[in-house]
Amino acid sequence: MSLRIPWLVGMLLLVFVSCVTVNIYFPAAAIQKAADQIVEDVRKAPEQEPQPAPEPTPEQKQDTSSRLAPFWSIGLGPSEAEAAVDLNVSTPAIRGLKASMASRFPQLQPLYSKGAIGETSNGYLAMRDASTLSLKERADLNRLVEQENADRRALYAEIMKANNLAANTLPEVERLFANSWRDKSSPGWWIQKDSGEWAKK
Repeated sequence: MSLRIPWLVGMLLLVFVSCVTVNIYFPAAAIQKAADQIVEDVRKAPEQEPQPAPEPTPEQKQDTSSRLAPFWSIGLGPSEAEAAVDLNVSTPAIRGLKASMASRFPQLQPLYSKGAIGETSNGYLAMRDASTLSLKERADLNRLVEQENADRRALYAEIMKANNLAANTLPEVERLFANSWRDKSSPGWWIQKDSGEWAKK
């Protein structure tokens, strides 16, 4: 009898912890939506860029979090809770990285068209074939790819930091951004499939 009580308490504790951790999830849909918007912003012509929305005041942020907190704590399902997520992708660092990538894109665009670079399955830019490039373009290629990948790496890290995402979620953030970079590539650009194979879009 004395052995059954600790076992029963342990099982009840396990059930309770399982119920609590159900609501701790990775906001994949919110990140995918943000990734789509960021890629569109980076690749659109400068004159078409929308004006950034004004930053909410600290009071507005507090009001929103206080209204949402009770619902999170009483157990919204993952799909309902995720729909309520207000992902922060507008910090000064994130805006700066987007601006840097947007200013680089006109230099990358002809390299995509020539097949010199392509979008990988993990959210980065890869060199493909430099044989069709001029000497000047070849000299610029390595520098541009390194700069672009450094900005993307920093962007993913900043999004994780701004939204308190665990370090081990980086591969998932990269994968979701890879979806957006590839989906929003132009016809004829090289993209890497999830299987690792390369194909023209």
